[in-house]
Amino acid sequence: MKSPLKASFILSLYLPWLIAVSIQQAATSSYLVAWLGSFFIFYQTWFSKDKFFLGGQAIAKQIMRPLFLQQLIFAGFMCCTSIFFFLDALGYKYFEKVIKADTASMNELLSLIAECQRFSVLGHAALVTGLLLAQQKRIGKTIEYRLASTLSREDWTIRIGIISLIITLLMQRAQALSQFAIGFYNVTVICGAMTMVHGIRNKNIIFIGCGGAIFVFNLALASLSGYKEPLIVNFVILFCLLYPHYKREVTFTAVPFFILLFYLAPTYSSIVRQKSWTGESTAEEAREDAIELILSDDSSFDESYWDFLTGRLSEIGMFTQFVKSTPEIIPYYSTDIFENALFAIIPRAVWKEKPVTEEIAMQRVYDAGVIDSRSKVSAKARPIVDAYLSGGTVAIIIYMFALGYISQSLCNKAESLFGGYETGCVIFFNGFFLILWRGESTEFMVNSVFWGAVAMILFWLGLRTFNYLEKSIH
Repeated sequence: MKSPLKASFILSLYLPWLIAVSIQQAATSSYLVAWLGSFFIFYQTWFSKDKFFLGGQAIAKQIMRPLFLQQLIFAGFMCCTSIFFFLDALGYKYFEKVIKADTASMNELLSLIAECQRFSVLGHAALVTGLLLAQQKRIGKTIEYRLASTLSREDWTIRIGIISLIITLLMQRAQALSQFAIGFYNVTVICGAMTMVHGIRNKNIIFIGCGGAIFVFNLALASLSGYKEPLIVNFVILFCLLYPHYKREVTFTAVPFFILLFYLAPTYSSIVRQKSWTGESTAEEAREDAIELILSDDSSFDESYWDFLTGRLSEIGMFTQFVKSTPEIIPYYSTDIFENALFAIIPRAVWKEKPVTEEIAMQRVYDAGVIDSRSKVSAKARPIVDAYLSGGTVAIIIYMFALGYISQSLCNKAESLFGGYETGCVIFFNGFFLILWRGESTEFMVNSVFWGAVAMILFWLGLRTFNYLEKSIH
């Protein structure tokens, strides 16, 4: 068991932000300190001698808890990927100098990028503070329910996956319940991957076949969606489940695999969207065209990938646009964004005149001039941007701390209700609250988390009623 969390350790997480602010007149140095600061926070929370893990367990045995997986994905996208936009602003492309930019305009842009990066590392520190302070010190004592003793863990997982799939299909037929289907679908995906991993570990052909079939089926659906996130999420789940048992193999294969996936996915998804969403071809035909282009030697491929790295991957370019306009031109939104999020929770069946959530979230983007209101592109702000727009530095600290604290608290509850880490955290927390991995605009995220919590509790009640869970005996 690790020693209790120290105030000095929490304060150390904010050192990169403080140093970056103190040298903000030197934009490049300030940016680099803030950018490297996120790696410092990763080190402090995962590897330093003062690290404090939930229950004192090794990373491999809790890699899908928020302190590890959510922090890695959320802060990785929010903080670390901005390096490509920064290099692009300096006139680089793939680390090679290709443009000699105007010094005055470049300095102005670099100052904006550095300011946004300082906000990002501050948000990262606040997020982790919330995660750490919400951690339970004695996890075993807090588990209220366990899996039914009449079923093995593998059989229980398969049954939960099948039940979740049935619920998903039923809810997809009812428009009013369709948003619940997302959480149950994610539970199905995780159960399938977990079953396959159990089969690989135990050399059980039946488990490998059942889990593998579900995994391949989900990949096939993801490949037709036109979105890159579902493809990536499937493999993230699989590698995380394999890691505790095959550390060396996963370590050596995951990094090059995800580099390749991130290289291919943007172009692949773009082609599928372009051809299937416009009705030019079916989703299956669009998929074949995308695969054909990827296998060909097309010179536009590298161009689209660099655009992805400097644009959609980190979205810091959009962040700079918001900082330019708020609060100088557009005043801080104060509590407006959060109030909109609370209204978004109300079902449309109850409030038929409820404003369209997408339109509300996109209005901030239009007002800041990030994109034109006539454009069909969806470019909603992420949590760190919404936090800044609500009130600058103070709002970022409050918002991101709350996000971290709520995330870990939900994980704690899931583990308590569903029998610990492997089922409660891995399956149900990550299934019902997968949106917390990267975050979304506040209206969508609050709505998804609230109804995800409702769905999780209702599912728990159902599993208790049918004796899939039983009271834990301490």
